[in-house]
Amino acid sequence: ACLGLADIKIWVLTGDKLETAMNIGYSCNMLRDDMNEVFVISGHTLLEVQQQLRSAKEHILGLSRVSSAGDVEKTDMFAEDSVFEETIIAEYALVINGHSLAHALEPQLEHTLLDLACLCKTVICCRVTPMQKAQVVELVKRHKRAVTLAIGDGANDVSMIKTAHIGVGISGQEGMQAALASDYSFAQFRYLQRLLLVHGRWSYFRMCNFLCYFFYKNFAFTLVHFWYGFFCGFSAQTVYDQWFITLFNIVYTSLPVLAMGLFDQDVNDQNSLRYPSLYKPGQQNLLFNKRQFFMCTLQGMGTSFLLFFIPYGAFSVTVKEDGSNFSDQQAFAVTIATSLVIVASVQIGLETHYWTAVNHLFIWGSLTVYFAILFAMQSNGMFGIFPSNFPFIGTARNCLSEKSVWLVILLTTVVCVVPGLAVSFLRVDLFPTLTDKVRHLQQTTKRQGPQEQNLRRVRRTSSRRSAYAFSHQQGYGELITSGKNMRTSTVSSARSPQRTPHSSNWIENMLKRKNEVSCISV
Repeated sequence: ACLGLADIKIWVLTGDKLETAMNIGYSCNMLRDDMNEVFVISGHTLLEVQQQLRSAKEHILGLSRVSSAGDVEKTDMFAEDSVFEETIIAEYALVINGHSLAHALEPQLEHTLLDLACLCKTVICCRVTPMQKAQVVELVKRHKRAVTLAIGDGANDVSMIKTAHIGVGISGQEGMQAALASDYSFAQFRYLQRLLLVHGRWSYFRMCNFLCYFFYKNFAFTLVHFWYGFFCGFSAQTVYDQWFITLFNIVYTSLPVLAMGLFDQDVNDQNSLRYPSLYKPGQQNLLFNKRQFFMCTLQGMGTSFLLFFIPYGAFSVTVKEDGSNFSDQQAFAVTIATSLVIVASVQIGLETHYWTAVNHLFIWGSLTVYFAILFAMQSNGMFGIFPSNFPFIGTARNCLSEKSVWLVILLTTVVCVVPGLAVSFLRVDLFPTLTDKVRHLQQTTKRQGPQEQNLRRVRRTSSRRSAYAFSHQQGYGELITSGKNMRTSTVSSARSPQRTPHSSNWIENMLKRKNEVSCISV
């Protein structure tokens, strides 16, 4: 039920009997008594299955058309609310057995089966073979643009696990065949919730932020050469020192973005489980798409423009303390390179939502390593390095010893960072997403003090169905699937005499009930 709130479509492919599969569906809230209708496909011939599938599909579409027509006749004030309410309330379930599924998977019926299954909230395939499990997964993969995940615990689930995009195996009493054939393996089925809603969502969030920042910093780094080309005749001359070009992605900016891709998280694991709807942006591909790539490119182009022209304009009117001009290209290159490293470090600090000791170490350590390498390579030989191997001898000491250069670096950093920061604040304030709201709630709760946070209970409807879900004796299938409750035993138990050790009637009733239950639940 929790995965259903995350808009994850769950299909049950099992070899159990019809009544057992349906009662398992009721027990885990996939089937509910308040559903509009549960379609049971149990035909034995191709024509019967075809007729049942088409009648179920026409029933759903017919009710939708009638509801839409009725809503149009209402006033405009309630029209949209009525359509939205009907969309939420109308829920259907499909249950099909193995004999019918064999005919439904034929080429002439597979599209009808898939269309009907997609119209239903819950799909249960019972009494299916291992090959049919794989065929159902392959049907969804072939005709729907969806990522499929298959989870099983036995050797009969191996074909299904290997067919799906992602295979998850449960290692336990059924053996290790499913676990060995899967991509992920754990001991209990309930861990699937944490695998998807916590670790899966975090991985998608980290990867998207990693890619966005990676493209941003490389566009900001590379396009400076494009602006410099207008002043050097688009020759082969570079703005930066050759060693800086080599070490920028390898040393100066590699570890901070790696730490963000490994440890960052927008909300903690408790809130990720409490609000399953946080999983939906990944399904809708919202965090990294063509639009996000274009925005990263545009931001990188703007940063590169500011990185080049702010120092260029400042150096044209700025003089050193001794009155001489900043006319050398090497001082200009060191100023741009220093501004670039600081802007990249500040930007990744603003993009980081979850700070750890590793993030602090990598960000501040990268800045420290940059200045250490800069002064070591561009020294006058005081660090024991051979100056003849490096072209910018003494440039760092002569350039960064001027106060005006540090003011230019500070101005460049502020102008590059403030616009993006302002846009982020306005977006969160004016158009907050569910993630922004949950993060704000999380920060407010943290400031108020530690409180015990219980996971939100999924709404469960009271089912009047029988508790004998796993009966394998013939005769109780129709009773269980009919939805009728065994009121006789309930009433008799409610009216039973007082349970005292000296009551012979109580002992007789207990023995009688024990025999009844043992006969039913064998």
